[in-house]
Amino acid sequence: MALVATASVTSDVPRSTGSIPGHGPVSRPNMVSVGTIVWLASELMFFAGLFAMYFTIRSVEPDLWAEKTQILNVPYASVNTIILVISSVWCQLGVHAAEHGKAHRGTAKLLAVKEWGMREWYVLTYLFGAIFVSGQVLEYSELVHENITLSSDPYGSVFYLTTGFHALHVTGGLLAFLLIIGRTFTTRHYSHAQAAGAVVTSYYWHFVDVVWIALFATIYLLQ
Repeated sequence: MALVATASVTSDVPRSTGSIPGHGPVSRPNMVSVGTIVWLASELMFFAGLFAMYFTIRSVEPDLWAEKTQILNVPYASVNTIILVISSVWCQLGVHAAEHGKAHRGTAKLLAVKEWGMREWYVLTYLFGAIFVSGQVLEYSELVHENITLSSDPYGSVFYLTTGFHALHVTGGLLAFLLIIGRTFTTRHYSHAQAAGAVVTSYYWHFVDVVWIALFATIYLLQ
C-alpha cells in the first residue's frame, strides 16, 4: 500500500514543460549549439589572423595609412554599421519568438508587430543585413574610383581582405536566414529542432555583428 501511495503522489506532481508545446526541459546540451560555438571559435581565430595582418602591415606603412584613410567615408560607414547592429536586435526578437514556439504571426495583420513570430523578425533581419551588404558594395565602388583596389597597394589589399571576408560571412548568414524562414512554410508543426536551428543562426549573426564592430573601430576610427 505504501508503494502504491508513493506512486500516486509522484504521479500527481506536475511536470514542467518547455516553451514549445510537447517538449520537456532540455536535460543535456544541444549538440547543434555546441558544434556551432566550436565552429565560431575557429572563425574567431581566422579573423584574429586578419587583424594581426592589418596591424602588422600598418606598422611598416604608416605614411600610406595616413594618406589612404583620409579617403574613407566615416559617416557613411557609421550609418551602415548602425543598420547591422539594429539587425541583431531584430534577430534576437526572432529568437525570443522561436523559443516560445511562435513560428509566425498566424492570422494576425502584418502591422500587428506584437503578434509577430520568428518568421517576421527574421525577414526584417534579412532585409537589414542585405542593406548592409549592398551598402558595402556601394562603398567599394566609390573606393575604386579613388584608385583603392585589391592590387593597388598594401592598404587596398588589407582593406578589401578584411572587409571582404566579413561581407562573405554576412552573405552566408543571409542564406541561413532564408533557410530558416523557408522551413516555417514547409512544416505544419514548429518543433524544438527547428527552434534550435533559429537559435544557432542567431549565434552566427551576432558573431558577424561583433566582428564588424571591431573592424569598424579598427579601420574607420583608429585609422
